[in-house]
Amino acid sequence: MAIAADTPAWTRRSSDLSKHSAVVFAEAEDHPVTVTRRDGEDLVLMSQREAEGRSRLLRFAAQLITVTLDDNGSLAERMSRAFPWMLALSPADRVVCAQDLVDAARASFATDQSHLAIAELTSWKETATAVAAGLGSTDLEWLDEDETVDRP
Repeated sequence: MAIAADTPAWTRRSSDLSKHSAVVFAEAEDHPVTVTRRDGEDLVLMSQREAEGRSRLLRFAAQLITVTLDDNGSLAERMSRAFPWMLALSPADRVVCAQDLVDAARASFATDQSHLAIAELTSWKETATAVAAGLGSTDLEWLDEDETVDRP
C-alpha cells in the first residue's frame, strides 16, 4: 500500500485519498493533510479537534489585538478587561498571567501549534476559577519527610 514517495509527508494526491483512505485519514488525525487535485484547488483534511483549535486560537488572537489597541493602563489591566476572569487573580498573578498568555500566543503563532496558547489560556482560566471558588486559601499541613503514608 505505497503512497507516492515523491510528495511531502503532509501532502497527498486525491488519488491517494480514494485508494488509501485509511492511511490518509490516519495522517489527518495527527496533522492537517493537503490533498492536491489536478482539476481544482487543493483541499486540507484535518481533525475536528485541529479545526476547533485553530478557531479558538483566532478568537484569542482577536482578543489580544483588541488589548494591544487599548492604550489605557498596564498590560495586566487591559488583559483583565478582555478576560474578566483574571480579576479573580491577585494583582501580581494578573501581571504574570498577562505575560504568560502573550508569550504562549507568540509561540503558537510562530510554530503553528494552536494548543500552546489554548492550553495556557485554559490553565490560567481554571486557576482563576479555583481561586474564585476559595480553593487555595487554606493553609497546607505538610508531612515530615520521614513520615510514610499507607496506600489507600
